[in-house]
Amino acid sequence: MKKTKIIEGRACPKCESVENQMNYGFNRSGTQRCKCKNCNRLYTLNPKTRAFSDEIRQAAIKTHYSGVSGCGVGRIFEMNKANVYNWIKKAGK
Repeated sequence: MKKTKIIEGRACPKCESVENQMNYGFNRSGTQRCKCKNCNRLYTLNPKTRAFSDEIRQAAIKTHYSGVSGCGVGRIFEMNKANVYNWIKKAGK
């Protein structure tokens, strides 16, 4: 059985317990996962946001309006072309 330490700032979001929190590997984005031994809840300490910044959105829209296809914009900015098309739809409203 693993020993658990009380680490400052680590508390279960469900039962709010500070004791019996153990490391439980990493998620796909590379952030630390934890498990509460009291309620068996798995949670991420500091989850990363997956949103693109407004500067990147505006640059992608501007690039698309300059004549590059949505697929081309996706390749340039290393993102899915659906993101570009969705941003264009929202900007048009």
